[in-house]
Amino acid sequence: MDHDLDQALNSVGPRLRTLRTQRGITLSDLATTTAISVSTLSRLETGERRPTLELLLPLARAYGVTLDELVDAPPTGDPRIHMRSTTRDGMTMIPLTRRPGGIQAYKLVFPPGTDRREPDPRTHEGYEWLYVLNGRLRVVLGEHDLVLKAGEAAEFDTRVPHWFGSADERAVEFLSLFGAQGEKAHLRARPKQGDRPA
Repeated sequence: MDHDLDQALNSVGPRLRTLRTQRGITLSDLATTTAISVSTLSRLETGERRPTLELLLPLARAYGVTLDELVDAPPTGDPRIHMRSTTRDGMTMIPLTRRPGGIQAYKLVFPPGTDRREPDPRTHEGYEWLYVLNGRLRVVLGEHDLVLKAGEAAEFDTRVPHWFGSADERAVEFLSLFGAQGEKAHLRARPKQGDRPA
């Protein structure tokens, strides 16, 4: 039993580092969000500090995951997915995947009347695929300023400066698949009648 507990606690650090790097968050940003010092966060990630409930609770909240996910608890047999949303810069983010690593899926929502902020493009490692479910999504990608409508998709390398927002005062909902290691997701669609080669 003690061996299993030690093994579970030892795996928390790498999992915390993976979650942070996948989301493109710095230790300093995370310290501001969680009120945990940068040195403590760093020692948790490297395994120099043993995780406690007082440290794991704010981290789980910041990442929008359950404590079970942070410690990789064994499944209980309950098939329901308990999604925990987080809100940042007016956007609600709902994780749709449960495990760190690989491609991560999210549903993102800008509510109606969201403040039309000035674009502030950011970069980070990875590759992203977007699919608009409802509304109109403004995507600033490098030198391009695009509006995607429901049913439209885009994919790009996240090292290109990018920013998302609502294109108007109405709500917009979209799906995002993100791979920190640059995995690509492809969408194939049949060409329109007039676009078929002769």
